[in-house]
Amino acid sequence: MSLFFETLKIKNHKIYNLSEHHARLNKTVLENFGHRTSIDLNNHIKAPDEKLYRCKVTYDTEIKSVSFTPYQPKVFRHFKLINTHLSYPYKAVDRTEINKLFEQKENCDDILMIKDGLVYDTSIANIAIYDGIKWYTPSMPLLAGTQRANLLKKQIVFEKEIKVKDIKNMVSFAIMNALIGFHPIKNAKFCYKLLEFKGNR
Repeated sequence: MSLFFETLKIKNHKIYNLSEHHARLNKTVLENFGHRTSIDLNNHIKAPDEKLYRCKVTYDTEIKSVSFTPYQPKVFRHFKLINTHLSYPYKAVDRTEINKLFEQKENCDDILMIKDGLVYDTSIANIAIYDGIKWYTPSMPLLAGTQRANLLKKQIVFEKEIKVKDIKNMVSFAIMNALIGFHPIKNAKFCYKLLEFKGNR
C-alpha cells in the first residue's frame, strides 16, 4: 500500500494552512484508495513546545506516524533548470525520481523542473513570478501545494502557463511551500545547460 505525507508548519502550537492540508490529505485518500475520509489532523498533532517545527504526518487510509523536527530555513538563490517528464500529483513518500533530478543541481541550491517547455516546481516548492503587475504561479504544478492553494484563494497569486522565456523576462521570482511561506528571492539566478541568466534585474 502506498504511503503519502503532509509537511506542516507549527509554531506556538499553531498549525498553519490546516484546512488546505486537510483538503489535500482527504482528496489523496479518496483518489488513491477509494475511501471517503474526514481525518482531522488536530487529533494527531501535539507540538512539543512553542518553537518552530516541521511536522511530518505519514498516512495511507489512516495516520501512520507523526514526527517533529526543529525548522531551520535554507538559503535558495541559484536554480538549475532541468527537463523532465516526471509526474508527481500526490505527496508520496517515495520521492526517488525527484531525488534523482535533484542530484543534477551541480553547484546550485535547487532545481527548477521544466516539462514540455513549461515551468513547474523546484524539488520542494511551488514557484511564482512577478511581471510588474501580478504574481503568477504555474497553472499545472508538479504538486499543488497548500501554501499555493491558500495564496490562490486570497488572490495574492494567479494561475497561468509559465514558459522559460517568462522566467528570463520576469521582474521578480518567489518560492512557496508550507514551511517557507511565500518567499521572494532577491537576485535569483538560473542556469540551463550553458545558458545563464539572472532574475530581479
